[in-house]
Amino acid sequence: MQPMSLLIVTGALFVGTHFALSHPLRAPLAGRMGERAFQIVYSIVAIATFIMLVQAWRGMPPEPPLWAVGDGLWIFATVIVLLASILFMGSLIGNPALPATNAAAAAQGAPRGVFAITRHPMMWGFSLWALAHALVVPTPGQIVLSAIIAFLALAGSAGQDIKKARLMGDAWRHWAARTSFFPFARQLGGRGSWVDAIPRPHALLGGIVLWVAATWAHGALGYMVAGIWRWVG
Repeated sequence: MQPMSLLIVTGALFVGTHFALSHPLRAPLAGRMGERAFQIVYSIVAIATFIMLVQAWRGMPPEPPLWAVGDGLWIFATVIVLLASILFMGSLIGNPALPATNAAAAAQGAPRGVFAITRHPMMWGFSLWALAHALVVPTPGQIVLSAIIAFLALAGSAGQDIKKARLMGDAWRHWAARTSFFPFARQLGGRGSWVDAIPRPHALLGGIVLWVAATWAHGALGYMVAGIWRWVG
């Protein structure tokens, strides 16, 4: 199989198993196996298919970039990764979309910080991370990998809206009515406060720490030097 074909096939397997185990197969399998055993199987499948995807990406031959990447594009991508890091860290606390026992209670609160930006900050964080990589590594293989990750994150978010409405009922529908799927859609539409969208301290500080550490590790582990480290040191 050609390297690009293998990348696409493993990407389809990665995405397909996620959707199948998150939606049509979840209830019957969890009912038979128990929720704990199902979560173990789900994690094993997710990790295994992700490793297959990464190995297929690593097996891509050298490819010429599709466009030139200068400092301007690197600065833009670096800011995108910072925003992605802030969204991700903010999503870890008080997120009704996460499978937590207090999800319904969290959905009753007023959307603040990253949740005033989007009700799916974690998934948008992954999507922005993927976009940034495609911008500064504009090879066909990287663009396909980034598209796979972004599609899984955003299509998964849409599916999560449907599933959460079914599981949480009015609690989720009330949360969805006061939040937006697309980042800053409420603010741009005049229905939300820009002040409410200022990230909370744990999101802002945690995001900055994650951003600095992750971009440093990029170069330290032998990959392309990224983030502010391209201009520092």
